[in-house]
Amino acid sequence: MPHLDAQSMDIRAADRFVTAEEQLGELHDAFPGGPRERLHQLPLFLPPHVLRRIAFLDALYRQIVPVHGAIMEFGVRFGRDLAIFDSLRMLHEPLNYGRKIVGFDTFTGFPSVDEKDGEYGLVHVGGLHTGDDYDAYLEQVLEAREQLGTYEHLRKFEIVKGDATETLAAYLERNQHTIVALAYFDFDIYQPTKDCLELLRGHLTKGSVLAFDELNCPDFPGETLAVKEVFGLDRYAIRRIPGVNPGMPSYLVID
Repeated sequence: MPHLDAQSMDIRAADRFVTAEEQLGELHDAFPGGPRERLHQLPLFLPPHVLRRIAFLDALYRQIVPVHGAIMEFGVRFGRDLAIFDSLRMLHEPLNYGRKIVGFDTFTGFPSVDEKDGEYGLVHVGGLHTGDDYDAYLEQVLEAREQLGTYEHLRKFEIVKGDATETLAAYLERNQHTIVALAYFDFDIYQPTKDCLELLRGHLTKGSVLAFDELNCPDFPGETLAVKEVFGLDRYAIRRIPGVNPGMPSYLVID
């Protein structure tokens, strides 16, 4: 049976899977080396499904290397994917100081839900919150990561806190030059996904990638409905990455 309150990023995980992750977490905390050595040995504790996600995001990133513009994530939660995108930038284009990474989240969970979002247990106001002031902690993490790369004196990330149906409009008004090369949607729910897709349309270029965490997902139907209403499912091919694709994530490319 799955654990709906499990800390696993795969909320459909079986009991044995959750137990194994908890054991790895305890072993991680008990690692005998110092903090820096533990960072260098993180693959010891990396679950295979997290590695698959890294491989999936890497495949997306490779598609946008020749495409000008920013990377945006909608639904940051703890910031794992922002950190992955940061590492991939250093891997694939360390000299591209113009590849800004921007994350949007309330950090207090879902601000509202729509009837189109269904009745899954996690879909409620405040669902998937990260705790008070988590954005400040995440900013410290990303600032520290920036010192590991090139052009460390240039700030190449931004965290935008608040309801993205409002904050994205304000961000694009302040930054009218913005081109979006990759937008990753992990809101899970209908209204912010639809609103932000509509706001982004004028900032996309041929080759821009739109990726989604829960398309075709019965637990979070709102995301698919938003894409269907804004772009139309018959207009674009919804793709997956053979071999490494995690459960639901998929993408389309603007042509």
